[in-house]
Amino acid sequence: MATALSGLGASVDTSGEDWAVTPGPFDRDADVDCGLAGTVMRFVPPVAGLSSGTVAFDGDPHMRSRPVGEVIGALRTLGVTVEDEGRGALPFTVRGSGAVPGGTVVIDASASSQFVSALLLAGARYDAGVDVRHDGKPVPSQPHIDMTVAMLREHAVEVDDSDANRWAVTPGPVKPVDHLIEPDLSNAAPFLALAAVSGGTVTVRDWPERTTQPGDHLRDLLARMGCAVSLGNDGLTVTGPADGLEGLDVDLHEAGELAPAVAALCAVARTPSVLRGIAHIRGHETDRIAALAAELGGLGADVAEHADGLSLRPAALHGGLFHTYADHRMAHAAVIVGAAVPGVLVENVGTTSKTFTDFPQFWAGLF
Repeated sequence: MATALSGLGASVDTSGEDWAVTPGPFDRDADVDCGLAGTVMRFVPPVAGLSSGTVAFDGDPHMRSRPVGEVIGALRTLGVTVEDEGRGALPFTVRGSGAVPGGTVVIDASASSQFVSALLLAGARYDAGVDVRHDGKPVPSQPHIDMTVAMLREHAVEVDDSDANRWAVTPGPVKPVDHLIEPDLSNAAPFLALAAVSGGTVTVRDWPERTTQPGDHLRDLLARMGCAVSLGNDGLTVTGPADGLEGLDVDLHEAGELAPAVAALCAVARTPSVLRGIAHIRGHETDRIAALAAELGGLGADVAEHADGLSLRPAALHGGLFHTYADHRMAHAAVIVGAAVPGVLVENVGTTSKTFTDFPQFWAGLF
């Protein structure tokens, strides 16, 4: 993301622990490598529309199959020229004119909340702002949109979200603000899960008392599985049960990013589980529902794949190779199972570097 924005003309100083972002003229041609980052693929094109240059987007081969067509179509409706040869996917090119007319756009964001956030983040700089209306099945991961709206308001951007499935951003200046970034709570899932499967105790420091992050659902989910969960001055502390985990029957529509970790816990639980409402995670770094069914099943789990989730029944798991599909969340699931089942080999655990640069070393230090 920092490289992409720097390529457009901003200045992003990443040399220290704190990052400094300074606006600059978006007046040049650029090539944006999205890698495996959905946020780069979806959030940067609406900003690139404000450039007076030509901005080409591409990424890793798998990214060419991830959905972005709704964003491309929305940008065209709002007055941005996008060339994608009708694919609605990477690679594509945004040909900016230095300004975006903006206005009202109707999209189907049922595949990803990022479609909405992407348009809202740039909307204040559009001539008429942006009025995003969702038409389709319920938007997944609604808390992520709430995070976007809250952050925009911190920057003095006026956002009207009073109507369901509609978000309107008023055009105007974006106030510079210094941010203390919350820790990524979803990244805590494998560490808290370690306590859950071992009967031990793990404390994650700096857990916020109030947050819109979907990762905060971990507190309730782990408590329902039989863990002791407490939030105090030291952080969030989880102690696993001595007599095994209880299964879950839960709709994870708002927190689909937790599904791999939760599925791993359910695979070693002593009672059945059903995970629902997560059809949208089929379009993530990999088809996570299919991948979880294949990998957990390969280790002996009694798991069934459904259109929008998984069901699991107690079974004796065994060791084996757990493939990660270049997906950091699949690696999280793998290490959780590996903490509970001897002989599990995790393929390419280094894929966790996408969101946690030294995860393997940190994980190993807990044993």
